[in-house]
Amino acid sequence: MTNQKPVLQTRKGALTKTKIPAEVMELLNQGTMASVNLTEWLAVDHLQLLGYVFKDQPHYLNKCRENVQNLAQNSIRNVTIEIGRTLLTESSKSRDLQLLPFLSQHASDSVRCWACYLIGLDQDLALQEKLKAIQPFAADEHFGVREIAWMALRTDLSNHLPEGISILSEWAKSKNENIRRFAVESIRPCGVWCKHINTLKEQPQLASVILEALKADPSPYVQLSVGNWLNDAGKTNSLWLTTLCDQWMEKSPGKATTQIIKKALRNLKH
Repeated sequence: MTNQKPVLQTRKGALTKTKIPAEVMELLNQGTMASVNLTEWLAVDHLQLLGYVFKDQPHYLNKCRENVQNLAQNSIRNVTIEIGRTLLTESSKSRDLQLLPFLSQHASDSVRCWACYLIGLDQDLALQEKLKAIQPFAADEHFGVREIAWMALRTDLSNHLPEGISILSEWAKSKNENIRRFAVESIRPCGVWCKHINTLKEQPQLASVILEALKADPSPYVQLSVGNWLNDAGKTNSLWLTTLCDQWMEKSPGKATTQIIKKALRNLKH
């Protein structure tokens, strides 16, 4: 096992679930290793993982397993949300203040995803408090945790858009590209695997303070997110999009802005 660890840690990941090596699958389900691609992330057995994570805490383990097994649709996203919801409910009953730090520092990216919903579903937290708590997950080294982080706060941001944009405008100035990317991705008008934010579909200019700050961002990761945001907006506001892109090319005709605009206008080209 010791000699194989470096190989496992540097693997690229299988393209299909059936191609994932048994050793890798076992370590993922034990929570001792993080997934390296979407295939592995989707393949994790959260019921098994719960057994390892909460082997000494049966009140969490049993309730989470019960609620997950009662789900009508047990997609990975639904399972992750349900585990987060159950852990929030049970930890609130026992006033367990150590659960979130424990999950936040776990080696498993799937476990850290549970933690995101522990924050996102907490109705006792104001938006500002939720954003502060979710920031380490928005900056997480793992792609899956970063995606779940913005999904966990998507509803709150949609319901409190002016406040959210105000806070995220500061995130857009962060030195961390993952934080800057969260500022954009979390409020995409359409987004992926999430409800649309109709206000931004109708009035995309409301997010201008964030978009302007990132129009020449040096990170390809952020560029892609900004381009996708604009492409979303262009589906309902093509004139606004083309006008903005013209203005950006005049003010900031660099490589980064050009890449963003190319992505933004892809659905308007014939």
